[in-house]
Amino acid sequence: MAKELCVLAYSGGLDTSVAIRWIAENYDVDVIAVAVDVGEEKDYEGIRKKGEQVGAVEAIVVDAVDEFYDDHILPALAANLMYEGKYPAFTALARPLLAKHQVRIAQEKGATYVAHGCTGKGNDQVRFETTYQALAPELKCIAPAREWGMSREEAIDYAEKHDIPVPVGKDSPYSTDTNLWGRSIECGLIEDPSVEAPEDAWEWTVSPLEAPEQPTYVKIAFERGAPMALDGKQMPGPQLVSTLNQIGGANGVGRVNMMENRLVGIKSRELYETPAATILLAAHKDLESLVLDRETMHFKPYLEMRYAELVYYGLWFTPLREAIDAFMAETQKTVTGEVTVKLYKGTAEPVARTSPYSLYDFGLASYGEADSFDASKAEGFIDIWALPARVTNAVRRKMEQ
Repeated sequence: MAKELCVLAYSGGLDTSVAIRWIAENYDVDVIAVAVDVGEEKDYEGIRKKGEQVGAVEAIVVDAVDEFYDDHILPALAANLMYEGKYPAFTALARPLLAKHQVRIAQEKGATYVAHGCTGKGNDQVRFETTYQALAPELKCIAPAREWGMSREEAIDYAEKHDIPVPVGKDSPYSTDTNLWGRSIECGLIEDPSVEAPEDAWEWTVSPLEAPEQPTYVKIAFERGAPMALDGKQMPGPQLVSTLNQIGGANGVGRVNMMENRLVGIKSRELYETPAATILLAAHKDLESLVLDRETMHFKPYLEMRYAELVYYGLWFTPLREAIDAFMAETQKTVTGEVTVKLYKGTAEPVARTSPYSLYDFGLASYGEADSFDASKAEGFIDIWALPARVTNAVRRKMEQ
């Protein structure tokens, strides 16, 4: 009689590699390992082979790079997605896509279980399991890292005992996650927020101290909010992002070192590398400031903050996220033009911008001879504008007397 199947979200890292054997032993099931390619990780064939080597009855790699860019990164860019003002939430952005493909394969294979390698105090457990329940509540969930009670050091010992190859050791216990939009680094010395992050934690970015002495300029062309070309050369979105990751990283751009409020209610010290996201978000917001009217510009950040929370909290498959996406898409209709960004020793500063939809009127803004603003109307405008304040304070003074 064939065993029941469990489809595991597989990254090739410590926890998911240990999980393959642990789930098979403790649940008496066959494990199918599913890795989803969302960019920047280079050796997915190696990850697939490793999954089979560790004990999966089948290991599958799903190419979802274009889907991640089109359906997740572009909406996030439209919403200027930045959790707590610092984190582009690239891990949170990818998890619903990973879980969606995991559920799809579980349904195709007739699996009983889905599983992930997330810890019991992390955010990703919520993101995976919320997606499972939204898309396939009939599937049972196994969360081995919540159940086995092993510390990270004990998990490394388990891997060594069972000849499970893992990319970490006790001397370098970093846990990393990578996709097209960024790289996260956790564990080890990073967990002490009172000390500076060790330099060996960074891989995508050089230290700003060692970045070139001369600035690098990049010109990014947008069409309806989507980046279309870099320095005059059109290229597919994933290639443009990957190229900016390299250029930005070489200039020390995109290092994030923050104290973060996790969904589960604890604070954690987090390191992220987001060169392309840092550059594109800066350029995109700058272009919006040129083409969006004042009222839209002032209202949009309210929804941007809520959108960032929805993504971070794992609420991707919800009506509110879809509704905010619709609003954001409407605002992007005129976000077309070019922005020049100056990269210098860890900074990404937009320094020039143009657009056929620019709302900037030189005659209205200039104080020189080209000035076309009728200043004579200002006095009447100020009288009407100040009327509520004038009346309110007159009444207050009368009451005080």
